[in-house]
Amino acid sequence: MLPTDPSATLEVASSQRSIVQKEEMTSASQPDKTPNKIVRGLQHIYHPLGFRKGYNFTLFFIFAGAMLGFTLARLSYLNIGGDAPSSYKGGSAPGEWYYFQGGIYRIGLTIHLATILPAGFLMIWQFVPFIRYKALIFHRINGYIVILLVLVSNVGAVMIARRAFGGTLETQAAVGVLAIMTTVSICLAYYNIKRLQIDQHRAWMLRAIFYLGTIITMRLIMILAAIISSKMSSYYSTMSCGQLYSIYDSPDPVNALYPACTRVGASMNDRVIVPANFTSGKPEQIGASFHISFGMAWWIAIILHVVGVEIYLNLTPREGNRLRQVSYERQMERGFSHPGSAGFTAERFGDAEPWRPIYSWQKSDV
Repeated sequence: MLPTDPSATLEVASSQRSIVQKEEMTSASQPDKTPNKIVRGLQHIYHPLGFRKGYNFTLFFIFAGAMLGFTLARLSYLNIGGDAPSSYKGGSAPGEWYYFQGGIYRIGLTIHLATILPAGFLMIWQFVPFIRYKALIFHRINGYIVILLVLVSNVGAVMIARRAFGGTLETQAAVGVLAIMTTVSICLAYYNIKRLQIDQHRAWMLRAIFYLGTIITMRLIMILAAIISSKMSSYYSTMSCGQLYSIYDSPDPVNALYPACTRVGASMNDRVIVPANFTSGKPEQIGASFHISFGMAWWIAIILHVVGVEIYLNLTPREGNRLRQVSYERQMERGFSHPGSAGFTAERFGDAEPWRPIYSWQKSDV
């Protein structure tokens, strides 16, 4: 039975804080082994940032660094229709700009880039422990901004899916599934933090950010697949005549290579077969190689990231248990029903055994 007397409640909460603090002090003061000079040097870097485990800092450095680097490299895409080589118009795959020059696809592209790029820059600071501990107001405000930006960017992504890298069905499906996954994860993270279920908030925010990171892994897989498929010389895609003419400064190469676009009655929407060859040096064939590999690469990236984040969450149960205990204390102080399980937990919505706080384990062992 949980204590109902207010003084008993405060006493329990105080005892739980002491237990958690003692566990943290014990783990910090009694390392598994004496660190060598390299480890001690790295500790001088990541300890001021709030990281207590070297592997946490290593993972943060890899994944947050990749997200930061990718975002900064793509900031120039905010100059969507500019003539600079670094603009989206100048840096997109051959033939991509044709459909994004105007209309609904230009609107969707603008919405997506104007929201997901700032979100990619801001989200990494949510995982710096020092900011969570010492700048909680920034953490909260920044979190609200990231949530809003990601949700709006998903709308833009769905709007342009029909024309992104050929707009194949596997590409449209990947965009839709990823939009659903990130939206659901972010909504559950928001619900859990409002219910002070910090352990589940952490889990669902990690999932959301890892899902968003598929865009980076997908690019690497796409390029690799384009190179490999080009060696086989047996893959083809289709492009509209309008796309082909938009690639070249002169219509002569298109007229010579794709005579179907020059026949009587041909329109810019007519489609022709284009070999998918990344190494040919012909821009339309490079674009075709991206068309055939984009959707496949994204699905592989989604699977890798889904499996990867679940492995990480299952390998860090101590942190989850610690945050669950903190959640219990805060929910007790706020008078929530089902303290420790007030959020989206398996005990409330599934058939898991009821969760018990540390003091309940101690009582049962006496």
